[in-house]
Amino acid sequence: MAPVFSLVLDKDVDENLANLYPELYKELTEGRSLSYRTFFIWVLVSIYQGGMIQGLSQILVEVDGPRMVAVSFTVLVINELIMVAFEITTWHPVMIFSLLGTALVYFGSIPFLGRYFDLAFVVTVGFVWRVAAILAISLIPPYMAKLLRRTLKPPSYRKVQAL
Repeated sequence: MAPVFSLVLDKDVDENLANLYPELYKELTEGRSLSYRTFFIWVLVSIYQGGMIQGLSQILVEVDGPRMVAVSFTVLVINELIMVAFEITTWHPVMIFSLLGTALVYFGSIPFLGRYFDLAFVVTVGFVWRVAAILAISLIPPYMAKLLRRTLKPPSYRKVQAL
């Protein structure tokens, strides 16, 4: 959960720019950034990604307990780390440390998860391509939608960042 908490250090714009352009706060005061619509978009992204991760894990690995758990849980952890990274506007050393630290702790703990994971399968090319394929299918559509939305209707802070 450290990567999610590290997002509080993110800054959309520099403090000096925020003081120069007080209209940047208009989105917050009108509730556009923190709305039911925004909440439900995140819910839909979560349902899509969860469905893709679980469904594709079952299809690509067959419903084999330890192998499916290894693939689905690895994809889930990597997916969430990448989703946090997608949301960062201004990188801070704590963010980098929390993302990399979480990944290292997860991958370092895999050898101790033999009771839950098929460790012989985890070191195969079959495991890697399944994880990569499921990651691509779960991450690319939401990211493309985000890029399209930012291109067609950029938030006000993006316009100021371009200055």
